[in-house]
Amino acid sequence: MVALMKLVVLLGDGMADLPLAALQGKTPLQAAIKPNMDLLARRGKSGLAQTVPEGFPPGSDVANLCVMGYSPARHYSGRAPLEAAAMNVALGEADIAFRCNLVTIVDGIMLDYSAGHITSEEGRELIEALQPLMPERRLYAGVSYRNLLVLQAGANAVCTPPHDISDQPVVEHLPSGPDSDLLIKLMEAARPVLARHPVNEKRISEGKRPANAIWLWGQGPAPVMLSFHEKYGLKGAMISAVDLLKGIGRYAGLEVIDVPGATGTIDTNYEGKVQATLEALQRCDFVYLHIEAPDEAGHEGNTGLKVRAIELFDERVVGPVVAGLKKSGQDWARASPA
Repeated sequence: MVALMKLVVLLGDGMADLPLAALQGKTPLQAAIKPNMDLLARRGKSGLAQTVPEGFPPGSDVANLCVMGYSPARHYSGRAPLEAAAMNVALGEADIAFRCNLVTIVDGIMLDYSAGHITSEEGRELIEALQPLMPERRLYAGVSYRNLLVLQAGANAVCTPPHDISDQPVVEHLPSGPDSDLLIKLMEAARPVLARHPVNEKRISEGKRPANAIWLWGQGPAPVMLSFHEKYGLKGAMISAVDLLKGIGRYAGLEVIDVPGATGTIDTNYEGKVQATLEALQRCDFVYLHIEAPDEAGHEGNTGLKVRAIELFDERVVGPVVAGLKKSGQDWARASPA
């Protein structure tokens, strides 16, 4: 028999990559200075796992569900309904949740899927201005550029993630299929309101990218999931800056811990997340600590920033968590016979 141990998943979202010419044929993980992850690799067991099954979109939603042991074939219904749960937006049987990005489109080109990582405060003002345009006004402000729209249509429309079409003409990637006319109509109606909004006028005057359009995608109905405790018999916690992971945590019945200053970018509150993780381990069997920064850097196409995000993950998350586990006196390195 094996005694039950505390389990920690440190998830550096989007760290995997292909060899890049800019890094002399190395991947960002190979190029990064990461002594703490290297130590764990030497002392532990390594392997490969396919976290995006064939036929599913390669995104953080599908991959994190897989890492947590939830089959996307049974539990995945879209990204937006998971984020709705994190925002405490209840979805009825006929409701379809959409991710509503604030984006920058210039001369028909998707210039920035995040509108220059607009602040949550600025985004909230813009979303409030757009609410009267939306059916039943079910438009909700989220974190930074990530917002939520709930409709009772559009479940089967074909929508493209905006970060997949950076620097490309948007006309080639507009929603298509059932109810796409409605989605395009809403996106077009938002343009003039955003163009003359004081928030964007101020951003332009400061040399920042304006949030001059919305982009709808990631739609789906509410998923059905067993709780993590029902599935594995473990009490757990989720720590992340992004609503997607918080939503997965809520559907999985995990304790979702909000950390002040957690941003989802390279300037996140690493120390606060580490402290929350070590404290949660005192009362939970399992903690899932998610860091979004490498993924955001990858979406931006910024190789140097991605390497730096990996190094910060190693230095300010992996190292301190391992040190905290050692200090706790627990046998963190291996299971012990009962």
